[in-house]
Amino acid sequence: MPKRGKKYRVNREKIDPSKRYTFQEALQLAADCVYARFDESLDIAVRLGVDPRHADQMVRGTVVLPNGLGKPVRVLVFAKGEKVKEALDAGADHAGGDEMVEQIRAGWLEFDKTVATPDMMGGVGKIGKVLGPRGLMPNAKLGTVTFDVAKVVKEIKAGKVDFRVEKTGIVHASMGKISFGQEKLLENIGAFMETLVRLKPTAAKGTYVKGIAISTTMGVGIQVDPLAVKSFA
Repeated sequence: MPKRGKKYRVNREKIDPSKRYTFQEALQLAADCVYARFDESLDIAVRLGVDPRHADQMVRGTVVLPNGLGKPVRVLVFAKGEKVKEALDAGADHAGGDEMVEQIRAGWLEFDKTVATPDMMGGVGKIGKVLGPRGLMPNAKLGTVTFDVAKVVKEIKAGKVDFRVEKTGIVHASMGKISFGQEKLLENIGAFMETLVRLKPTAAKGTYVKGIAISTTMGVGIQVDPLAVKSFA
């Protein structure tokens, strides 16, 4: 068990681990417990009543947060011809074809998200072992393999979040910066939770949202009442 700092221990005393807070109460507590010198992110973890070992209970999707993430996202687009200019005009940081594949093979990884046109996936597949483990592989199910590169680049820059359930049945995602304030963070959480609930697999039985916790980058986890999700309905 790692030794925690004094400020962390003090903040932990402010939170009742047996209580399930409303989102508003949890966000206020999270803001009151911030002590880092940088603008901490607010993260959410949702425990779902699914078994990801079964394909028909996998939960995976994307959501564009209304207020973004509060941090720059470097986007690389694998494309050819006019699609390269289209991507750059839409705000992509890098765009190109086989030359980008070769740069990555050589060790270059100065980007956070990737998009690819379908005709580039043959080449991109050659660097799958580099991109895949880092969560950087373009994926048709997430909408990042498309000829409409301008639309996807703009969505990513605006705060598009990809998420998927882990083998433990938990979904993690960032909801923005604590400096956004409660109203904007609630809007982001609402958009995320609405999307997550909408993606409930038909094969999942019983309670779907079993637990929710929020925390800042350096902060203590705060349990939220799962019934609070109804407030976004």
